[in-house]
Amino acid sequence: MTATELLNLTDATLHELVAAALDGDRAAQGELVERYEGMVMSIALKRLGNYAEAQELCQEVFVKAIDRLHQLQEPAAFGGWLRAITVRMAINRQVRRPPTISAEPQTLAATCSDTYTPLDNAVRVEQVAQVRDGLERLGAMDRDTLTAFYLRGESLIEMSEATGAPVGTIKRRLHVARKRLAAELETLQAV
Repeated sequence: MTATELLNLTDATLHELVAAALDGDRAAQGELVERYEGMVMSIALKRLGNYAEAQELCQEVFVKAIDRLHQLQEPAAFGGWLRAITVRMAINRQVRRPPTISAEPQTLAATCSDTYTPLDNAVRVEQVAQVRDGLERLGAMDRDTLTAFYLRGESLIEMSEATGAPVGTIKRRLHVARKRLAAELETLQAV
């Protein structure tokens, strides 16, 4: 395209640009984008609040507008028509997309905090020690049943197969072993 044609394109009326864009003139389509890009971007940014997402929406709006330019009944209303497309697409994007969560190190550091105090940690260590002491005071069957289920994460069926006892028996053993451990822990706390 020559400099004269470019100059004529920038001086063209909106009606002429829309007509040329409808005929598939890429330069006319580009000129429409240049003229209305700021408006579309500002609407998208205001609606979405995120610059990168607004840029993406801006591109989508122009692709859709050029694709559906044949639906525009009055070329002089191009700006308002484009504005309506932008608002509608921004609303759709807000509704259909979950909010983005930043994963930048500064954001993660600001949101991740250790809520445990040194006292909480000391209490937890003491509780673990008491449970271990309580387990040691139990009989072998109770201790094995509790450690298999809670520490090794075996299922009732796996425990049943390993011991050759029915699942109902394993459930009863777990119930009895928990009660005995609770009694041992009460004894240890009383001391």
